[in-house]
Amino acid sequence: MTEIYNEARKSYSTGAFTGVILLCRVLLNHVAVSLGADDDKTFAFYVSYLTKNHYIPTGSSEWIDSIRKLGNTANHDLAINTRAEAETIIKFCEMLLKITYEYPSTAQNLLNDSNR
Repeated sequence: MTEIYNEARKSYSTGAFTGVILLCRVLLNHVAVSLGADDDKTFAFYVSYLTKNHYIPTGSSEWIDSIRKLGNTANHDLAINTRAEAETIIKFCEMLLKITYEYPSTAQNLLNDSNR
């Protein structure tokens, strides 16, 4: 997943904002599957999974719905996305990756260190 996120960041830095949206959409699918969602489902299924299982923070439903809407438009209607849209989406994905993977690992390391 790190590779997809890094590619989204590179796309952002080169002005490929629609690419950012599409990559972040794929990233959310992979995050949901890594957290136990069934593979080969729709994007809406993964959004619902992340929401119902409380993997996204309370109050983030608008952000994730933005990814759904922008991703659907970019994916199905070939719309070109803006810098602001891409920035919002990539910030959400960064936050989700930190909450899901980075912070739990950091907390576990602190607990392990304090038990020595």
